[in-house]
Amino acid sequence: MPAEIEIKLAFPPGEAAAFVGRLMRHPALRAVRHGRARTARVVSTYFDTSDWSLAGAGIALRLRNEGGRWLQTVKGPPLPGAGGALHARPEYEWPVAAKRLDPARLATTPWRKLLGKTVAGGALAPRYTSDIERKTVPLAFADGTSADLCVDVGAIRVDAPRNAAARRVTRVPVAEIEIELVAGDPLRLFELAQAFAVDLPLSVGAANKAARGYALARGWPDGWRLPVRAADVTIDDKARADEALAAIAAECLHQIAANAAGLLCDRDPEWVHQMRIGTRRLRSCLALDAGALPPDRLDSLLVEIKWLAGILGCARDWDVFATETVPPLTAHFAHDAAAAAGLRRLRARAAAQRRAARTAAVDAVRSPRFQQLVLATGALCTVPRTARAAPGAPDAPNPVALPAKAFARALLARRHRKLLRRTALLAHGTREERHAVRIAAKKLRYAAEFFAPMFPPKRAREYLGALAALQDVLGRYNDGATATRLALAIDRGENGAAAGIVRGWVAAQAAALEPELATAHRRFAKAKRFWT
Repeated sequence: MPAEIEIKLAFPPGEAAAFVGRLMRHPALRAVRHGRARTARVVSTYFDTSDWSLAGAGIALRLRNEGGRWLQTVKGPPLPGAGGALHARPEYEWPVAAKRLDPARLATTPWRKLLGKTVAGGALAPRYTSDIERKTVPLAFADGTSADLCVDVGAIRVDAPRNAAARRVTRVPVAEIEIELVAGDPLRLFELAQAFAVDLPLSVGAANKAARGYALARGWPDGWRLPVRAADVTIDDKARADEALAAIAAECLHQIAANAAGLLCDRDPEWVHQMRIGTRRLRSCLALDAGALPPDRLDSLLVEIKWLAGILGCARDWDVFATETVPPLTAHFAHDAAAAAGLRRLRARAAAQRRAARTAAVDAVRSPRFQQLVLATGALCTVPRTARAAPGAPDAPNPVALPAKAFARALLARRHRKLLRRTALLAHGTREERHAVRIAAKKLRYAAEFFAPMFPPKRAREYLGALAALQDVLGRYNDGATATRLALAIDRGENGAAAGIVRGWVAAQAAALEPELATAHRRFAKAKRFWT
C-alpha cells in the first residue's frame, strides 16, 4: 500500500518571513540540501458528505491544483506507528484533467465501497479549502535516505453558513514545515527535526491540514474540541513483540501530543488528565521494550518523561482537590460558621495552587524541552529493535523477539499472578500495602489494554471491566490520601482545623468504600483471563 510518511512542525504565523530565512540558513539543512528550492501555490479542496462520513472513517478526499496541474488524492486512516509529530497514512494520488473528481480512480482504493456509495448518492461536496504557498527543498542524507522539506504558509478556510453566528471562526492560518520521506529511513527525519527544534521556534504539529479543516468546519478551531483518550492499536497476528511495542508506544505518544493543543487553549481539566495518562502509559510501554532499545537513548528519554509526568501529576492533583474534594465539604459544613470560614480559606488557597500548577503545565507544553521530548520519543519508536540476549542468560532469547501474542500471554499471566498475591493484603492491609496493590493493578491494566485487541473482544471486555473496577476503588483511596497531603500543605489556619476536617472526611469516605472494595476484589478474582 502506498504511504505518506512525514513529520510536521509548526512555527509562529506572524514570523513567517524571518523564520523561513533562518531555516534556509540552518546548518542542519545546508548539510543535507540536494538541489534548488522551488516555490508554488498549492490550493486543495477537501470533499465530504454533509454528515462527514469520510472523516468519521478517517478518510480524506481532495482535489489539488499545484502550478496549474490537478491531482486527486485519497488518504486513509493513520498507519500503526504514527503518533506525535510523525504522520503516516496510506495515500493514493492520480493526475486528473480538470477540477472534477474521477470516480473510476476511487474504485481502486481499499475504501472503494464507502467512496462509491458517497459518489453514487451525490452526497459529496466541497467542505473546506487550504490555500498555501509552498517552498520545497529536496534532501539527501548520507545513508541514502531522500526526503522533501516543504515550508507551507497560508490558510485553511470554510464558507460560513448564512445563519452562522457573526463571530464564528472561518479561517485559520497555516505556518508549518513538513519533512516528507521519499525513500529510506524515517529516523533521519526525526534527527533533522530535532536539530531544527534546538534553534528555531517550532512546535510539534499533531493535526494535519485535513484534520484542521474538518475541525474548523465543525466549529472547533484547530481541533481541540475534545480530549484525546487512549486508543486500541491494531497488531498483526504475525507481528513480533518489539514491533507491537513500537506501535503501542507511538499511540501513547499521540495521546500526549494530541492533548497539548487543548491544554494550551482550553481550561477543561480533562486535557491534563488525558495527557498524564498518556505519559504513564508511555513509561509502562517503554519499560516492556527496554530489552531491545539503546540504553543511552532510553534512559535519557525516561528522565524527560518523568519530568513531564511530575508537572502534569501536580496539576491533576490540584484539579481533583479543588473540584472534587473541597466543594462537597464546603456544602456539608455551610451552616457551621467556624468550619465554613476555615474551608473558605482552604478553598481559596487551593484555587491559587491549582492556577499555579496549571500555569506550570502550560509552560512545560510550550517549552522547547517538551517538543524535544516528543521528537525523541518518535525517533525511538523508529529505531530498529535489537533482540539481545536477556541479562544473565546469554543463551536465552530476549522476550521481545517472541511473537507478540506469546509475549503478551506470558506478560499478562505474570502480572495477573502478582496482583492476585497482593490483593490478599486488601482486607487488613496498611495504606502502603494498598498502594502497592494499586500500582500492580495499574501495570496489569496498561499491559492488558495494550494487547487486548489481539484476543477475543468479549472476554477481554469482561476482564478489563473487572480490573478497571478494582483499580477505580483503589484510586479513590489514593485520591483521599493525596487530598489529606495537599490540605496539610496549604492549611495555615489555627491548629490546622481545615486540614483536620479534610482528614476526617477522607477517613469517612474510605470506610464507606470498604464494601465496594470487597465486591471489586471478588469480581476480579473470578474474572476469566482472556489471553488463555
